[in-house]
Amino acid sequence: MGKKVFIVTGASRGLGAAIVERLLAPGHRLLCIARNNPAAMRGRAEENGAALEQWNLDLGQPLEAAARLEGWLRALDAGAIDEATLFNNAALLTRIGPVDACDDAELSASLRVSLEAPMLLTAAFLRATQSWKAPRRVVNISSGLGRRAMAGTAPYCAAKAGMDHFSRAVALDEATRPNGARIVSLAPGVIDTDMQVQLRAADASGFPDRATFVGLKTGGQLTSSFDAADRVLAYLGRADFGSNPVGDVRDA
Repeated sequence: MGKKVFIVTGASRGLGAAIVERLLAPGHRLLCIARNNPAAMRGRAEENGAALEQWNLDLGQPLEAAARLEGWLRALDAGAIDEATLFNNAALLTRIGPVDACDDAELSASLRVSLEAPMLLTAAFLRATQSWKAPRRVVNISSGLGRRAMAGTAPYCAAKAGMDHFSRAVALDEATRPNGARIVSLAPGVIDTDMQVQLRAADASGFPDRATFVGLKTGGQLTSSFDAADRVLAYLGRADFGSNPVGDVRDA
């Protein structure tokens, strides 16, 4: 069993997949949660001496994932673990445009995946590991859009703003506990992912900032998923991780 345990949601592509790739190392045990996990990742884990488990789950139904995660963590030998980290990375972007252009099912799914699931998984993680001696950390992948509103993206902005404030409150709770977990809602920068493709393809009439995102791509200002993963993991390794529960990889 790996001495360092990592749980990564949205692990099948983009930043999540890049984080998993970077963590494939001897002594690491990874649990990947996504709707469809790449089978090739298992081979790369074996080549790199890492233990890898993949759950194909829809986080639009987060109760099942949270209950399963809590049971999985409770079954581990806590005394053999040096540290444990949960990455809440999965998110769902609705169609770009005014909120009334989205149907109710789309709005509900977005908030379930992007906010409800991270809350439930964080609670399950903390509940199952509360007695552990090992350091425990939660990284909630946030966004600048949780801190600066933008027309055409209200559901995503709301979910990420909720993620930030949830992390602030959880940090206060954990500060009162012996060996409390450290938590950060972390903005990873502007990454060249499928979300950027969706933003660039949006109808400008419902998304006034479309040209800005087109310019980021044509101007070569987007960070690759692997560079972003490196920055997230570097932030995780900082001695002051958790001192500010809302952070940015670009923070000094």
